[in-house]
Amino acid sequence: MIDLGPPNYFLDIFVTRTSSWMFMYQKKYASEIIERADLVGCNSSRTPIATSTKITVSGHPVKDPTLYRSLAGALHYLAFTGPNISYVVQQIYLSMHDPREPHMASLE
Repeated sequence: MIDLGPPNYFLDIFVTRTSSWMFMYQKKYASEIIERADLVGCNSSRTPIATSTKITVSGHPVKDPTLYRSLAGALHYLAFTGPNISYVVQQIYLSMHDPREPHMASLE
């Protein structure tokens, strides 16, 4: 075995470390997800989703459920270092079996 030293970048997670704390972040990975979803020019929101309303199950099926599932999986991985999005990711995961247009709109 070889000691590679302290972690710096591993599995799309950057690690910054001092003697008293360790900070992990996935800014590059989040940027890649935004590019894959074609949302580079969109504005950010303080609250990613309203917690009082539920996403409707009506609507047309999405044209490419693979894209929906891929983006949802990427967000699930991103939630490891960003627990503030875990509720949103959980709501997206509820419709993985049959994603509809309103689900895709909430994902975007």
